[in-house]
Amino acid sequence: MSQHVPEPDIRDFLRTRRARITPEQAGLLPHPGVRRVPGLRREEVAQLAGVSVDYYVRLERGRSTSVSAAVLDAVARALQLNDTERNHLIALANPTRQRPHPRASQRARPGLLRALANIADIPALLLGHRLDVLATNHLARAFYRDFEGLPDGEWNMARYMFLDAAARDLYVDWLATAREIVGMLHLYASHHPRDPRLAQLVGELSVADRDFRRWWAEHDVYQPKYGSKRYHDPLVGDLTLGFEAFTPAGDPDQTLGLYTVEPGSPSENALHMLASWTADSTHIQPEETAGHEH
Repeated sequence: MSQHVPEPDIRDFLRTRRARITPEQAGLLPHPGVRRVPGLRREEVAQLAGVSVDYYVRLERGRSTSVSAAVLDAVARALQLNDTERNHLIALANPTRQRPHPRASQRARPGLLRALANIADIPALLLGHRLDVLATNHLARAFYRDFEGLPDGEWNMARYMFLDAAARDLYVDWLATAREIVGMLHLYASHHPRDPRLAQLVGELSVADRDFRRWWAEHDVYQPKYGSKRYHDPLVGDLTLGFEAFTPAGDPDQTLGLYTVEPGSPSENALHMLASWTADSTHIQPEETAGHEH
């Protein structure tokens, strides 16, 4: 299979969003006869958005330039997009037209590294472009022990999720979490079109994993905010951890992830055991290697 990966495409995104909504769900009266497409037709979306059919068709085919925010909002409402999908649509409708250029080296700010080092009781990590792992604290390194064996340049959550068998054992709900990872890559892609390293990563994962290949074609997007996940650690057993995701001020392409735990819970006790058992073998990623652009 070729590793060529097309750039983010507004056509595929809108087509997949149309396909998931029935006329009844959109508040339209069903038309008699057999429908040739799943979900809404283009003319039905145009009707719901209050634009001409010709205009919507040109928008979906990527042939409209300088699309107004009002029109995009109307289309987003017609397709019942959530806030993350709406932002994705806006980015796809107004792609960066500049030629691709090498990105500046990604680095975790010294202050963020010190903050991670000072977080002792819960796992914490910093993600950058394409879900590259820029820095971790002690407990995150203990939690994701398989990173230790990887060479510099391959610390990436998407690669870990789909190429490392340990991830399927660690995440009790691996399917849901893996789909979220794909959605995060799609969201990054719309804001950073023509990123050659993203194309390389998506191509690599598409060849290696059929689940990734199928989910990438569905064009779902995901932005982490907060929630909880279940894990099964080979050393300490089952845990349930919450998570909070933050964007550091001044670094919009980075995500600081903090895991949380219920005080006095079995999960907290398990984290304490994990920290004590791995105290001598894990450490925060050194500043001199953290954040190199991969």
